[in-house]
Amino acid sequence: MAKMVALKDIAKVLRSKNSGPFEVTIDIVFKNNDDYKKFMNSGVVTTELIAKLYKLPQEKILTFCGFEAANAFKITIPRRRNQGSIGETDMHAAQQHAPLLSIMIPWDKE
Repeated sequence: MAKMVALKDIAKVLRSKNSGPFEVTIDIVFKNNDDYKKFMNSGVVTTELIAKLYKLPQEKILTFCGFEAANAFKITIPRRRNQGSIGETDMHAAQQHAPLLSIMIPWDKE
């Protein structure tokens, strides 16, 4: 049985940032291809999970894909409020990856 490990502990980079004034992109980057493949094969991070965490319909998820050449996974979602608009609280979208930090992934050391 695989040990469960928080995504924040296996990703080399886990960040969010602006993808223009109307979107946020989340990058999950792994230190090597083996870790990337283990993450991908786990099947834990799904559009259903992202929709639940960010309280949005699945069809609003704009990008949900891996880039094996970079050992990375990218998710793009709409911003809750346009960048810089009244009531917007994260101008650079730098804090929007937080819901992903504690996602538990089955992880065997090999």
